[in-house]
Amino acid sequence: MRASRTLVLAWMAMLAWPAAHAQSLANAPVQQLDLKRYLGQWHEIAHLPMFFQRQCVDNISAAYRALPDGQVSVHNACRTRDGEMDASDGVARTTPVAGALKVRFAPSWLAWVPWVWADYWVLDVDPEYRWAVVGSPSRNYLWVLSRDAHMQRSQFEALRHRAQLRGYATERLVMSAPLD
Repeated sequence: MRASRTLVLAWMAMLAWPAAHAQSLANAPVQQLDLKRYLGQWHEIAHLPMFFQRQCVDNISAAYRALPDGQVSVHNACRTRDGEMDASDGVARTTPVAGALKVRFAPSWLAWVPWVWADYWVLDVDPEYRWAVVGSPSRNYLWVLSRDAHMQRSQFEALRHRAQLRGYATERLVMSAPLD
């Protein structure tokens, strides 16, 4: 009896395996990104915990501005536990893949060092550029961004689910803005 139950469970697992993996999404940047439309102010809705954001509690934003040399100015800001605003400035550059940028927050004199540049992958972007999901090849970083300081719960859940299908640990997401 026990052996037949194990055999049935193994059979069910073999049948379910292709269906479960058929729904997964590749962890890859979008192939088309209109950088001019992507520029501007974004509000963070949620992020995976990371060292550089440990002090941030809410009012988290990122502002992107085109620079004359073709790079992008990055200005990240957030409110800390003591109510103060904290900010960091960096630079992003494009790569041959439209949605795969490289960003650095190290001083410009270190720009020649490859490891100061981190991957910034736009995984999903709204056709109207109202929201975006940003991740990385390692799946250690994930941000859900919106042009508004809030997001509809149904929209967030759909984006969270797509990130989960890409292999991100979405159960660890830290909410940084309200859901409607």
